Amino acid sequence: MRGSKIERRTIVKGLAAAPLLIATAARAQSWPDKPVRVLVPFSPGSATDVVARLIGDSLSRGLGQTFVVENRAGAGGTIAATQVAKAPPDGYMLLVHSSGHTVNPALYKDLQYDTVKDLTGVSTLAQQPNILVCATARGWKSAADLVAAAKAAPGKLTYASAGTGSGTHMNAEKFKASAGFDALHVPYKGTPEALNDTMNGRVDFFFAPVVAALGLVREGRITALAAGSAGRSSVLPDVPTTQEAGFAGSAYEFWVGMLAAAATPAAILEKLNGEIRKILAAPETRERLASLGAEAMYSTPADFNARIVREIAENGRIVEAAGIKAQ
Repeated sequence: MRGSKIERRTIVKGLAAAPLLIATAARAQSWPDKPVRVLVPFSPGSATDVVARLIGDSLSRGLGQTFVVENRAGAGGTIAATQVAKAPPDGYMLLVHSSGHTVNPALYKDLQYDTVKDLTGVSTLAQQPNILVCATARGWKSAADLVAAAKAAPGKLTYASAGTGSGTHMNAEKFKASAGFDALHVPYKGTPEALNDTMNGRVDFFFAPVVAALGLVREGRITALAAGSAGRSSVLPDVPTTQEAGFAGSAYEFWVGMLAAAATPAAILEKLNGEIRKILAAPETRERLASLGAEAMYSTPADFNARIVREIAENGRIVEAAGIKAQ
C-alpha cells in the first residue's frame, strides 16, 4: 500500500510538471520569434566584434530572425557579461566574448555575476593568433630585436592591450615572463585604439589579434615581429612564433565564443549550437575566417563550459604571478 502511495505521488508530480515542460519545449521550438540581441564587450572593429558580426549575419539567415550586434565596451568585458548574466534566460540576449572572459574572475573581486554559474557556453566560434607588432618606424625586425631594446632600457618600453586582462594583455604577460624583461602596460578601450597608438609610435608594441592587424601589416604601417600562438598564422606564414624565436612557454590561445544566461532552456541552447555548427562547417564561413587569419572553432556547450573552468584556473595563476590589477 505504501509503495503504491509513493508511486501515485510521483505520478502526480510528473503530471504537474508536464505543462511546464511542454511550454518550455514550445518556446524552444518557436525560438527565435523576435530579434535577438548579441552583446560584444569590445569596440567596433575589434577581433571579437568582427567574428560576432560574421556569425550574427549567418544566424539571421539561418534562423529567420535578425541577430543585432551591440557593442558594450568597458571594464574588461564585465559590463556586457553582467547584462547578459542578469537578462531573462530566454535566448534573446547573447554574449560574444573572447578568451579574456576567463581572466576576469581573477581580476575583479566584486563581479556582479559568477562566471561559471550565471553564464553558460553556447559554442566557441573562432580561434586566431595574436601578432606581436610595432610601428614600422621602430626598425625592429624580430621579437629578439624588441627584447634586446627592452633589456637595454629596463622598464622604459610600453605595450598596449585591448584592456586589462584581455587576451592581448595575457599574451604580452606570457611573452615578458618568458623573455625576462619588464615594460609598462597601457590598457585601451579596445583593439582599434591600441593598434592606432602602436602604429603611431605612442606605445612600443602590442599583441594584436591578426584579424585586426592584418591590413596594417600588409600596408607596411606596422611590422609583424612574431605570432603569439603555438603555431604560425596561415595569413602570415613567414612570421615565426615567439616560441620559435626562443621564448618557451610564451604561446597564448585567443578564442572568441558565444554565451548565454545560465538558465536558458537546454532546447534553445541546442538549437543555437546546432545552427552554429552548420555555419562553422560551411566552406564560405571557413574561407571568410581564413581570409582574416582565423579558424572556425566549434564546441558543444559542455566542452565550452569545461574549457572556461580550466582556463579560469590557468589564468588565475598568471594574474597572481604578474601581480595584475584591474584598472
